[in-house]
Amino acid sequence: MVKGYLAALLLLALSSFSLAKESAKRPEVKKVQTLSRGWGDSLEWAQTYEESLSKSRSSNKPLLVINHRDDCPHSQALKKAFAEHKGIQKLAEKFILLNVVHDPTDKNLVLDGMYVPKLVFVDPSMVVRADLPGKYSNHRYTYEPADIDLLYGNMQKALKLLKTEL
Repeated sequence: MVKGYLAALLLLALSSFSLAKESAKRPEVKKVQTLSRGWGDSLEWAQTYEESLSKSRSSNKPLLVINHRDDCPHSQALKKAFAEHKGIQKLAEKFILLNVVHDPTDKNLVLDGMYVPKLVFVDPSMVVRADLPGKYSNHRYTYEPADIDLLYGNMQKALKLLKTEL
Protein backbone atom coordinates (compact mmCIF):
# COMPACT_ATOMS: atom_id res chain seq x y z
CA MET A 1 0.00 0.00 0.00
CA VAL A 2 2.87 2.37 0.82
CA LYS A 3 4.41 1.59 -2.55
CA GLY A 4 1.13 2.58 -4.22
CA TYR A 5 1.12 5.95 -2.40
CA LEU A 6 4.76 6.56 -3.31
CA ALA A 7 4.09 5.70 -6.95
CA ALA A 8 1.07 8.05 -7.02
CA LEU A 9 3.08 10.82 -5.34
CA LEU A 10 5.94 10.35 -7.80
CA LEU A 11 3.51 10.39 -10.73
CA LEU A 12 1.90 13.59 -9.40
CA ALA A 13 5.30 15.28 -8.96
CA LEU A 14 6.45 14.32 -12.46
CA SER A 15 3.23 15.49 -14.09
CA SER A 16 3.32 18.88 -12.30
CA PHE A 17 6.98 19.30 -13.32
CA SER A 18 6.06 18.44 -16.89
CA LEU A 19 3.17 20.95 -16.90
CA ALA A 20 5.39 23.68 -15.46
CA LYS A 21 7.96 23.02 -18.15
CA GLU A 22 5.27 23.22 -20.88
CA SER A 23 3.94 26.56 -19.63
CA ALA A 24 7.46 27.99 -19.65
CA LYS A 25 7.82 27.05 -23.33
CA ARG A 26 4.71 28.93 -24.50
CA PRO A 27 5.55 32.00 -26.56
CA GLU A 28 4.70 35.37 -25.11
CA VAL A 29 1.54 36.85 -26.56
CA LYS A 30 2.37 40.04 -28.46
CA LYS A 31 0.44 43.20 -27.75
CA VAL A 32 -2.01 44.26 -30.39
CA GLN A 33 -0.60 47.22 -32.25
CA THR A 34 -2.84 50.26 -32.01
CA LEU A 35 -2.93 53.30 -34.27
CA SER A 36 -0.70 55.11 -31.77
CA ARG A 37 2.19 52.72 -32.45
CA GLY A 38 3.52 53.74 -29.03
CA TRP A 39 3.39 57.53 -29.51
CA GLY A 40 0.59 57.92 -26.96
CA ASP A 41 -1.80 55.06 -26.34
CA SER A 42 -4.32 57.24 -24.49
CA LEU A 43 -4.60 59.65 -27.44
CA GLU A 44 -6.99 59.36 -30.36
CA TRP A 45 -5.24 58.66 -33.67
CA ALA A 46 -6.55 58.84 -37.21
CA GLN A 47 -6.03 55.88 -39.50
CA THR A 48 -5.35 57.61 -42.83
CA TYR A 49 -4.21 60.99 -44.10
CA GLU A 50 -7.57 61.56 -45.78
CA GLU A 51 -9.44 60.75 -42.56
CA SER A 52 -7.18 63.06 -40.54
CA LEU A 53 -7.72 65.96 -42.98
CA SER A 54 -11.47 65.47 -42.79
CA LYS A 55 -11.43 65.35 -38.98
CA SER A 56 -9.21 68.43 -38.87
CA ARG A 57 -11.63 70.42 -41.03
CA SER A 58 -14.76 69.28 -39.22
CA SER A 59 -13.35 69.82 -35.71
CA ASN A 60 -11.30 72.92 -36.55
CA LYS A 61 -8.25 71.32 -34.91
CA PRO A 62 -4.75 71.36 -36.39
CA LEU A 63 -3.32 68.10 -37.67
CA LEU A 64 0.04 66.74 -36.58
CA VAL A 65 1.49 64.21 -39.02
CA ILE A 66 4.32 62.08 -37.63
CA ASN A 67 6.24 60.20 -40.31
CA HIS A 68 8.56 57.59 -38.79
CA ARG A 69 9.87 54.06 -39.23
CA ASP A 70 9.73 51.15 -36.81
CA ASP A 71 13.32 50.20 -37.64
CA CYS A 72 14.78 53.72 -37.32
CA PRO A 73 16.64 54.35 -34.03
CA HIS A 74 16.03 58.12 -34.31
CA SER A 75 12.29 57.54 -34.72
CA GLN A 76 12.25 55.14 -31.78
CA ALA A 77 14.11 57.59 -29.53
CA LEU A 78 11.78 60.46 -30.45
CA LYS A 79 8.74 58.23 -29.95
CA LYS A 80 9.90 57.44 -26.41
CA ALA A 81 10.46 61.12 -25.60
CA PHE A 82 7.09 62.10 -27.14
CA ALA A 83 5.20 59.40 -25.22
CA GLU A 84 6.87 60.27 -21.91
CA HIS A 85 6.45 64.06 -22.13
CA LYS A 86 3.35 64.81 -20.06
CA GLY A 87 2.91 68.28 -21.55
CA ILE A 88 2.99 66.98 -25.11
CA GLN A 89 0.59 64.17 -24.30
CA LYS A 90 -1.88 66.66 -22.78
CA LEU A 91 -1.48 69.23 -25.58
CA ALA A 92 -1.82 66.51 -28.23
CA GLU A 93 -5.46 66.08 -27.20
CA LYS A 94 -6.12 69.40 -28.99
CA PHE A 95 -4.78 68.00 -32.29
CA ILE A 96 -5.88 65.50 -34.86
CA LEU A 97 -3.02 63.00 -34.77
CA LEU A 98 -1.70 60.74 -37.50
CA ASN A 99 1.45 58.67 -37.50
CA VAL A 100 2.56 56.88 -40.61
CA VAL A 101 5.37 54.47 -41.38
CA HIS A 102 5.34 55.03 -45.13
CA ASP A 103 6.31 57.95 -47.34
CA PRO A 104 3.61 60.57 -47.81
CA THR A 105 1.60 60.54 -51.00
CA ASP A 106 0.72 64.22 -50.67
CA LYS A 107 3.58 66.18 -52.24
CA ASN A 108 2.84 69.07 -49.84
CA LEU A 109 4.12 66.93 -46.94
CA VAL A 110 7.47 66.27 -48.63
CA LEU A 111 8.61 69.87 -47.97
CA ASP A 112 12.41 69.64 -47.77
CA GLY A 113 12.81 65.96 -48.65
CA MET A 114 12.00 62.42 -47.59
CA TYR A 115 13.42 61.51 -44.19
CA VAL A 116 12.27 60.27 -40.81
CA PRO A 117 11.33 61.19 -38.24
CA LYS A 118 9.44 64.13 -39.70
CA LEU A 119 6.68 66.03 -37.88
CA VAL A 120 4.51 68.39 -39.90
CA PHE A 121 1.61 70.58 -38.81
CA VAL A 122 -1.39 71.12 -41.08
CA ASP A 123 -4.14 73.70 -40.49
CA PRO A 124 -7.82 72.80 -40.72
CA SER A 125 -7.77 74.90 -43.93
CA MET A 126 -5.35 72.21 -45.23
CA VAL A 127 -2.35 74.55 -45.26
CA VAL A 128 0.91 72.80 -44.37
CA ARG A 129 2.61 74.93 -41.71
CA ALA A 130 6.11 75.20 -43.17
CA ASP A 131 6.70 78.03 -40.68
CA LEU A 132 6.90 75.59 -37.73
CA PRO A 133 10.22 73.81 -38.27
CA GLY A 134 12.61 72.07 -35.91
CA LYS A 135 16.13 73.40 -35.44
CA TYR A 136 18.05 71.58 -38.19
CA SER A 137 18.78 73.27 -41.52
CA ASN A 138 19.26 70.02 -43.49
CA HIS A 139 16.08 68.33 -42.16
CA ARG A 140 13.88 71.20 -41.06
CA TYR A 141 10.98 69.13 -39.68
CA THR A 142 12.84 66.54 -37.67
CA TYR A 143 13.30 66.50 -33.93
CA GLU A 144 15.54 64.59 -31.58
CA PRO A 145 14.71 63.69 -27.98
CA ALA A 146 16.80 66.69 -26.84
CA ASP A 147 14.49 68.92 -28.95
CA ILE A 148 11.28 67.76 -27.26
CA ASP A 149 10.69 71.17 -25.65
CA LEU A 150 11.02 72.83 -29.08
CA LEU A 151 8.39 70.44 -30.42
CA TYR A 152 6.16 71.29 -27.45
CA GLY A 153 6.63 74.99 -28.24
CA ASN A 154 5.77 74.41 -31.91
CA MET A 155 2.61 72.58 -30.86
CA GLN A 156 1.64 75.60 -28.76
CA LYS A 157 2.39 77.92 -31.71
CA ALA A 158 0.27 75.79 -34.03
CA LEU A 159 -2.68 76.24 -31.68
CA LYS A 160 -2.03 79.96 -31.29
CA LEU A 161 -1.75 80.47 -35.08
CA LEU A 162 -5.00 78.61 -35.49
CA LYS A 163 -6.81 81.16 -33.33
CA THR A 164 -5.21 84.24 -34.88
CA GLU A 165 -5.25 83.24 -38.55
CA LEU A 166 -8.49 81.32 -39.01
